[in-house]
Amino acid sequence: MRPAAQHHPHVRALAVDGVSVTLGGRRILDEVAFTVQRGQFTGLIGSNGAGKTTLLRVILGLQRPHAGRVLLAGRPRARRNRSIGYVPQKVGLDPDLPMRARDLVELGIDGHRLGIARPSPARRELVAEMLAAVDAERFADSRVGRLSGGEQQRILIAHALVARPQLLLLDEPLANLDLRSGQEIVSLLDRIATEHEIAVLLSVHEMNPLLSVMDRVVYLAGGRAVSGTTDQVIRSDVLSGLYGHRVEVLHVAGRILVVAGGPAATNGSPDGLPGAAPLPDAR
Repeated sequence: MRPAAQHHPHVRALAVDGVSVTLGGRRILDEVAFTVQRGQFTGLIGSNGAGKTTLLRVILGLQRPHAGRVLLAGRPRARRNRSIGYVPQKVGLDPDLPMRARDLVELGIDGHRLGIARPSPARRELVAEMLAAVDAERFADSRVGRLSGGEQQRILIAHALVARPQLLLLDEPLANLDLRSGQEIVSLLDRIATEHEIAVLLSVHEMNPLLSVMDRVVYLAGGRAVSGTTDQVIRSDVLSGLYGHRVEVLHVAGRILVVAGGPAATNGSPDGLPGAAPLPDAR
């Protein structure tokens, strides 16, 4: 774990203020509040169904909250806001799609506009800069649909960054990657947050891959959230209050295990808790 980021300590890229969302009669988010500053890497942690994707949709302006608001750089979110870059959870890229990786990155410049943009040295330079930022120059001219999962993730990140956003949102970017590729993507995003002074908010259901890079954590459970540094949030008393029942936080071999307290903890039952995993055999 590292200390809080020192970049722009008073510049808030994002403020989520008391956001609540009800869908189909069910409260998905309940007065969620937190801030993310420029240059910070923030992990959005929660099990499946905790409301992570709904929260990202609210921030993106795709889901209207029933209460609360979202501020970007201190201002209400505009209908079309280029200050947010977004990498969705699933992107299906046909292996036979006649598009190079660099072409997909270029679409991020003005792909929201109708018509075909004219090629220019400035556009090519910007695309080349983003490809370099994600270490993707070596496969920039390959068909994007034939790249590996980790390579595609780099291109999608470059696509999201090419408009030079202040905030980068990523929805479960590690879900379909092997361990090595996932670690490389996490390290890459950490470097981007620091070097480009971008606020990174990355959702995962398992926090351990992010422990070495997270400046702050937003932990979602049952529609409610707590936020702060890892040491402030990932504690038995804090998470027990969030879940409404006893939760144990265990530190084992450099990993954090969050397990249900009481009888469930005897066999390492995750009970749907993020970061949970079966405990190692003590024999």
